[in-house]
Amino acid sequence: MTYLDATAQFYADVATTPEVGLCCVQSSPLIMPGLVIPDRMQAMNYGCGTTVHPAELAGEPAIAYVGVGGGLEALQFSYFSRRRGAVVAIDPVDEMRQAAAENLAEAATLNDWFEADFVTLLAGDAFALPLPDASVDVVAQNCLFNIFEPADLMRALGEAYRVLKPGGRLIMSDPIATRPIPLHLQQDDRLRALCLSGALTYDDYMQHLIGTGFGQIEVRARRPYRLLDAAQYNLDQHLLLESLDTVSFKIAIAPDGACIFTGKTAVYAGAGASFDDKAGHYLLKGVPTAVCDKTAKHLGTHPDVLVTGSTWHYDGGGCC
Repeated sequence: MTYLDATAQFYADVATTPEVGLCCVQSSPLIMPGLVIPDRMQAMNYGCGTTVHPAELAGEPAIAYVGVGGGLEALQFSYFSRRRGAVVAIDPVDEMRQAAAENLAEAATLNDWFEADFVTLLAGDAFALPLPDASVDVVAQNCLFNIFEPADLMRALGEAYRVLKPGGRLIMSDPIATRPIPLHLQQDDRLRALCLSGALTYDDYMQHLIGTGFGQIEVRARRPYRLLDAAQYNLDQHLLLESLDTVSFKIAIAPDGACIFTGKTAVYAGAGASFDDKAGHYLLKGVPTAVCDKTAKHLGTHPDVLVTGSTWHYDGGGCC
């Protein structure tokens, strides 16, 4: 049995018998006027964070959600795209699609704005999305891609990139590791299915996104997720996993590299009223301006510009 087979069996089991708190989600559920979440759907919230960021969902986008789970985020996406088939949820596990269909049917009885056919459930997997090229505005996945081994991860990211329209967004929430996961844990298929042993480090995670071709990446949130304690997992020291929420844009990578926003700002403190680096970055004196990491590095060499550290939260309005 491969790790993908083990993962499919695991999620077939938890679709049949929901396992509350499976992923120890610490982010608060999205609360919107008129949005009611069925209890079973909430119990099947198998994610490490959230991919539902209202700022990314203006204009009723067409959304592909990879790995449907209990249907929670498909329902939340439908809140912003209220039309038939606006959300396509793709999952290879029959039991999970069936559970999601039942949960969405119940949601239709609890929410007068929602119709079950707002969400289309399709059989398929992340390596061969059943969608045409450049057909959706958003691809989203929550706590799924971290399960994949590196070569499979690149296949999944490549598929997401393929089906996105130019300028489209890949919204992801995954665990990342504060140091490389030891090999004996990586090879444990059940731990991988539990999202505990497939996590990449932050730098490796970002390099996979850039290697796929995404020219701008924005960190929406980074927070503690789970602790692998040394005694239980046969480690020389405790290993912290974090939850990382990102939005990656299908735009060309600039000649000097991709723009990665992690919450840094630049502040001009010189004698003049403003500062212009002649490269597209204009700073008013004393006013923090959001900048990407490469711009922060560039501006940080100027003696009159203060660059602040990463807050690991960014919601737009920056230099690029």
